[in-house]
Amino acid sequence: MKAVLISGDRSGCGKTSITLALSSLLSRRMKVQTFKAGMDYIDPSYLSGVTGRPCRNLDSFVMSPSEISQVFTHGCQGADFALVEGVRGLFEGADALTDIGSTEAIARALDLPVVLVISARSITRSAAAVVKGFQVFSPDIRIKGVILNNVMGAKHTDKATTAIEHYCRVPVIGAIPRMEEMELTMRHLGLVPFIERQGNSEFEKRIDRVTGLIGEHVSIDALTSIASDIPDVPKGVPLFPKEHETDTRIAVARDEAFNFYYSDLFDVLPALGVNVIPFSPVRDRLPDAEGYIIGGGYPELFLPGLESNTQMLDSIREQSGNGVPIYAECGGLMYLTERIRLMEGWQGHSEERVYEMAGVFKGETHMPARRVVSYVEGESNTSCPLGVGKFKGHEFHYSDVCLAPETRYAYSLTRGTGIDGIYDGAVTGQTLGSYTHLHPVPGIAMFRHFVGRCRTRT
Repeated sequence: MKAVLISGDRSGCGKTSITLALSSLLSRRMKVQTFKAGMDYIDPSYLSGVTGRPCRNLDSFVMSPSEISQVFTHGCQGADFALVEGVRGLFEGADALTDIGSTEAIARALDLPVVLVISARSITRSAAAVVKGFQVFSPDIRIKGVILNNVMGAKHTDKATTAIEHYCRVPVIGAIPRMEEMELTMRHLGLVPFIERQGNSEFEKRIDRVTGLIGEHVSIDALTSIASDIPDVPKGVPLFPKEHETDTRIAVARDEAFNFYYSDLFDVLPALGVNVIPFSPVRDRLPDAEGYIIGGGYPELFLPGLESNTQMLDSIREQSGNGVPIYAECGGLMYLTERIRLMEGWQGHSEERVYEMAGVFKGETHMPARRVVSYVEGESNTSCPLGVGKFKGHEFHYSDVCLAPETRYAYSLTRGTGIDGIYDGAVTGQTLGSYTHLHPVPGIAMFRHFVGRCRTRT
């Protein structure tokens, strides 16, 4: 099979829309496996949606080179082509002087050729200087092709293409005109998740238009010729060997309000002996299980439905009080507070609105608040239902969880904002709620400990 990485010269260059369209177009010819550099949930939801295969995340801040290779190899099983979408610009990462957390690190770890997306708005010959700078900055990264975005007509395209191919010796495989359809609807944390748009005929038509337009202006044959051959991927090899017979039920909240999960979680949990039971906090009754996971998402956009499902709220609170292990991340943490308060002016609303939530933790969530997008490092203590140890993760929140002064915390952070400065991971009994998102592959020891806690209740 073949593989290629699509990166950009900066955020906002059009990389996401282009990668989405290319994934869709390639999927009409073959089985395509997508990957996303960085800790992100929104872009992967789209890439999964158009290919029919779960997109997987690769991040060198939280994952070791062997874990990156392991996830890549596992994801590629049964596919003909692998397409990796970068994060931000090619060299953006966790700090200024290393490649940690960058797209560059993923290209290097997997030895992938790179197609660089350049926003060519108002530049022609200067586009060659941009590409040349990227080539010189990190010579071992193989930039094998360029896609120009935001071009204005044939003359613009010809001048920029001629300059790049002359000075940089790489082909321009596409030149996409400036067009309104390229702009996908944005929210305060990024694109609207695919699950919210699925079945919406107008949105699907819009995706089809973007795909068709990019298909007219980018050579799929040139893209596939740039891609590198990668070794044959063995079939049927699990991400992790099965450690335990299936004997523990863990219910996972998965609906329009809670859908921020890394795909690998649904490989890791079964390997640990878990029968995963999906449920909707918006619509369902709480299923019987030995443990519960409530991931991130946009609960603030579905508050009337969440508040009106009082049976669910009461059951969550009761199970927590009975010592059933519950793990909640970000949106899940917000759901476990006593209420979510949408402040006056939030999304244009003229007055403050308050919605009652589960009340597992004393305190409430305020929106909006200072936006936080950051890598996280820390250590968990003996009160943590996920065990004691060091961890790395990611946080992105547009809310402020204000908990009672007596709240106990399981996480001490050396990097990140958390709930209360250096503290994150509010804990009560066997319930943990944090802003920190953990990736299940480098964090498997913590998930193993959580499953063990659940198993003792079978």
